Amino acid sequence: MSLSVVLLTAGTTCTIAGATVALNIRGSAQALARRAADNRQRTLHARGDLGPATLVASTGVYRYLGTAITLCGIILTLGGLLELA
Repeated sequence: MSLSVVLLTAGTTCTIAGATVALNIRGSAQALARRAADNRQRTLHARGDLGPATLVASTGVYRYLGTAITLCGIILTLGGLLELA
């Protein structure tokens, strides 16, 4: 398997996954924020702390990270296209 195939596959996957979160398609960024809050609550309950959970990361943080992953995916895809040329 050549390097171009690996770069194109990884780049396309990162671009699609990152864009889904960055554009908040079907509420994916909100689902990640809710999941993080639920996990934080479970962690606190496991330690015996029954108080309210603090906000770890908001939807904006996940959308920002999704944008960064999308840009990295585009760079990997362009690198794969340059390897083909």
